[in-house]
Amino acid sequence: MDKVQIFSVFVSFFLLWVILHLIKIRRLGIQYSIVWLITGLVLLILSFWRDLLEKMAEWIGIHYPPSLLFLLGFFFSLIILLHFSVIVTQLTEMNKELAQKISLLNLEIEELRKKL
Repeated sequence: MDKVQIFSVFVSFFLLWVILHLIKIRRLGIQYSIVWLITGLVLLILSFWRDLLEKMAEWIGIHYPPSLLFLLGFFFSLIILLHFSVIVTQLTEMNKELAQKISLLNLEIEELRKKL
């Protein structure tokens, strides 16, 4: 193993440790941790098995195998951004509904106070 491979294995293990620690202290939800754990495992596998990265890059038609890692990182980022966009949209709708319900409840309270 050369220095770059040892470093990438270390970084992959560190990433997996951080993810597991965040899950343990409940700072990362299960629904998000699955994607991060898969990413950490893929990085670990590609760190140990360098030939796999080269074969995958050759199969896709990428001439410089580390570029495949950047491409995978880019797709991972797009998936995360899409996922968060869906969540933000859902939260926005829920927030709007809650604001409307609160307004209706405030209106009812004001009407009840006027009657008393």
